[in-house]
Amino acid sequence: MPIMMDFFTPCCARFDPSIRWLVALLLGGWLVVAGSALAGDGGAIKQAVVKPSPQGYVLDADIGIVLNPTLEDALLRGINLHFLLKLELSRPRGWWWFDEDIAQPVRKMRIYYHLLLRRYVVESGYTTQTAATLDEALALLGRVENWQVLERGALKTGQRYDARLRLRLDTAQLPKPLSIGAVTSDKWELVTPWYGWSFEAPALPAPPPLP
Repeated sequence: MPIMMDFFTPCCARFDPSIRWLVALLLGGWLVVAGSALAGDGGAIKQAVVKPSPQGYVLDADIGIVLNPTLEDALLRGINLHFLLKLELSRPRGWWWFDEDIAQPVRKMRIYYHLLLRRYVVESGYTTQTAATLDEALALLGRVENWQVLERGALKTGQRYDARLRLRLDTAQLPKPLSIGAVTSDKWELVTPWYGWSFEAPALPAPPPLP
């Protein structure tokens, strides 16, 4: 063990504080895969609905997002957290045949802490908002409104469809040392359970007039 300490100490001394923090995480706990009370406690989708719009169909959702201490600390140190919100739509065809896959749109979302402004920045689709506190930022991140998921003609009015929705942390977007360590540690796992529901495709309003 003394030999290892002699090897690592001068090496880490050349790194800036943020790199030393990443190395400390890797050495301190990532190689230990154990059950944690925080595992799987990333929140849940409270409500979701597919609605008609002049352009087709949009989705509204309310998602409760919970960050564990590791993710909160990463945000405060300037690490961007990327999320993927995935919707799966299918048409049931009875027990004698497979369901028909309709669409699987994915919405990219991001949250980070702006060190100079001292505010959280939330990006969801084409919308960017800021918040003073983490709770406010997570509320913004979890509020999905008018997400265009299908074009006109994709669904048949009155036909029943099945839908399910899930949010997960995109660990592939983490800085390289973190994304490698995330494979072996549940500290970097955030995924909601699938939220499923069925609905009848509503009639669409008239399309917008051509310019």
